[in-house]
Amino acid sequence: RRHAREQLNAATAEALAVDGAHVLMCARGKDRLEAAAKKLIAALPDAKDRIATRVVDGLVGSEVQAAVAAASGATGLDIAVSVPGGGNFSPVLAYDDDDFSRTIDANVRPIFLLIKYAGRAMVRKGGGSIVAVSSTAAVMSSPFLAAYCAAKAACDQLVKVAADELGRHGVRINAVRPGLTRTGATDGMFEARPLIETFLAEQPLRHEGEPGDIARAIRFLAGDESIWTTGQAL
Repeated sequence: RRHAREQLNAATAEALAVDGAHVLMCARGKDRLEAAAKKLIAALPDAKDRIATRVVDGLVGSEVQAAVAAASGATGLDIAVSVPGGGNFSPVLAYDDDDFSRTIDANVRPIFLLIKYAGRAMVRKGGGSIVAVSSTAAVMSSPFLAAYCAAKAACDQLVKVAADELGRHGVRINAVRPGLTRTGATDGMFEARPLIETFLAEQPLRHEGEPGDIARAIRFLAGDESIWTTGQAL
């Protein structure tokens, strides 16, 4: 799941940088983070001066706060995106007590901290857009992923409440709910074609998700095209 988040982070950074945004890419792993930034700069050499990195643990409030301050600089913060995740497969009756809590925290706490600190910065500036990455698991039952499903449902409700509170300050908060997406973490699943066909049969569009699909949805919710949209899960 970490590899999946990294691919989505990189695709989102690219979608924003292409449109001229100054992007601060944050993650816990320094080597992978810098490698992703170098790859992005190689693809977008004109954006070299608009792409920076910072090692941040999204579960630590002081680190998120410092990252928001760094991204805000002298001109303030316009866009903030949180891509948390992680969870173990387990029957609900066999789930380890502490593992359940860790999964909830890993998926909800980074979004809360980003909304808190990025939201404060945006209120000071007079507006902005925050996008959280949720999952279709927030609204669909996924057996053996009880903690993950509960966490994503909590993410969506947190987005709604925060959007309701901060809308009067011009701050918009929305979520994106990816379905099954092709990343390094899911390559094995996509090779199991009977399994993939089961997923596709339940979708109106027979499309296998790619990180770029999600990144473009984030880009839409981050920009002025969605200026009248808040508290929604796409």
